[in-house]
Amino acid sequence: MRFLMWAVLIAAFLSWVSSESGDVPSGVCSKADRAALLGFKASIVKDTTGFLSTWTGADCCGGGWEGVECGGVGGRVNRLILQRPSSGSDDSVYMKGILSPSLGNLRFLEIMVISGMKRIAGRIPDSFSNLTRLTQLVLDDNSLQGNVPSSLGQLRNLQTISLSGNHLTGQVPAALGGLRNLLQLNLGKNFLTGPIPPAIGSLRGLQSLDLSFNSLSGSIPDFLGQLKNLTYLVLSSNRFSGQIPNSLCGLTQLSELSIDQNQLNLWNLNLSRNLLTNPLPDAAFGRGLPSLLSIDLSYNGLDLGTVPSWIRNRELSDVHLAGCKLRGAMPNFARPDSLSTLDLSDNYFTNGISNFLENMTSLQRAKISNNLLSSDLSSIRLPDQISVLDLHSNQLFGSLSGILSNKTSKFLEVVDVSNNKISGSIPDFDVGLNLKVLNIGSNKIAGHIPSSVSNLAKLERFDISRNQITGTIPTSLGSLLKLQWLDLSINGLTGKIPDSLLGIEALRHASFRANRLCGEIPKDDHLTSFLQLHMLTTCACVANHCRLARGKTTERWASNMLTLMLMPYEHCHTGSWIILSL
Repeated sequence: MRFLMWAVLIAAFLSWVSSESGDVPSGVCSKADRAALLGFKASIVKDTTGFLSTWTGADCCGGGWEGVECGGVGGRVNRLILQRPSSGSDDSVYMKGILSPSLGNLRFLEIMVISGMKRIAGRIPDSFSNLTRLTQLVLDDNSLQGNVPSSLGQLRNLQTISLSGNHLTGQVPAALGGLRNLLQLNLGKNFLTGPIPPAIGSLRGLQSLDLSFNSLSGSIPDFLGQLKNLTYLVLSSNRFSGQIPNSLCGLTQLSELSIDQNQLNLWNLNLSRNLLTNPLPDAAFGRGLPSLLSIDLSYNGLDLGTVPSWIRNRELSDVHLAGCKLRGAMPNFARPDSLSTLDLSDNYFTNGISNFLENMTSLQRAKISNNLLSSDLSSIRLPDQISVLDLHSNQLFGSLSGILSNKTSKFLEVVDVSNNKISGSIPDFDVGLNLKVLNIGSNKIAGHIPSSVSNLAKLERFDISRNQITGTIPTSLGSLLKLQWLDLSINGLTGKIPDSLLGIEALRHASFRANRLCGEIPKDDHLTSFLQLHMLTTCACVANHCRLARGKTTERWASNMLTLMLMPYEHCHTGSWIILSL
């Protein structure tokens, strides 16, 4: 009797559990779940997808109800996936109606995807806050209206929220910041307004954030830089203003960043020395970044071929495209008068340099080195205000007279045309030139060093090495009191090193090696002017028959960081003068 009583009590308890959970025999769905689904079907007044026409019969879990999946204990509905086929672009395929609040009764639902139905309107029901097991909520590309419900912040298991492509209004709810498991948040293509709430900065696990194509305003918040797991950040086509926060540079996992078509004060875009590869988002760059003044794409993995039109057609002040595999003729900029700095070095340009710089009336610095430019140097026309010209390592020929003459701009401070095929001689220098760097090394320049070099009173670096220059070193070179670097090596210079060079106290490097210099090396008690003066130990007399003396003393002078060793020579068979190869 007692056993029978316990059996009845257990049976009653199991019956109660069954009624609460809606469990039914295997193969038949819960009555509560079936009612919730049919409530949604009733709220759809027109369905051209054909999905809902399969929702017939008592068993919603048997596989016959399109988009409905069941699982777990008791076979409850845990997935509802109604997604328009991605290949279907026909506007005649849609559902028209609303999201029924009855869907909030699917208490075991883990995934809800109702996307691409175009004409499902109305609000997102507050009853969705009952779906506490939900991990994915995808309601893209419908016509949903109203606010993003703050009640979604109660669904602590959510990993994905995607509500893009609707007509949602209001602000991004701060309550979403409590969803610590959230990985993806997509609210793009709506009509949301206001700032990004600070609570979003609490979503430390977030990997993807898309708020594009809304009317969000304010500044791009600095706290986005705290979302270290972000790989995808899209904020384009809003009304964000101000500057881009530096904290975004700390998002090391980021693979896509889009902030175009806003009202940002984006003056400088420096993407140099990364691993960027083709293709660039030319269309996005072309439409966005209205405030851009400076662009640097140098030294990535880009193979651009030509300068992109969104760069050529803008009013930019600084363009840096070094090492971008640009080819052919020099580019044609629509607004050359706006350019202040131009770096096109380490590319493959071949022609078009002669008149390229002439119309760049604001240009101050031009670096077009290490290309394949073949042109007569004297044909190159320079703007009056240019201060730095670097054309080294090309195939330029002709003489220096075109860029170094009585017409040379007083603004010109740096000229580097080394490692070309330039011939002729070094021209005379007029008084008043402000050159600080003159590098004409590794060419085919002959003749003498003009004594008028003394007119370059501001010169700090003078390199004429690896040419065919003859004659003596002019004593007037010693009047260049600001000279720090002097390289006269590998030429045909004769005579002695003038004592006047001892007066250049700023000199830190001087090279005279591989010439035909002779006589004593200038020296004084301090030798402050010959730091880093390198002397070879193999020297020869005029007839190349000198030999080192044995047992002779070595003179040593030390000044600052320099120890200068002079080895005495004697027993020249043809005389007492020795040729120093310094």
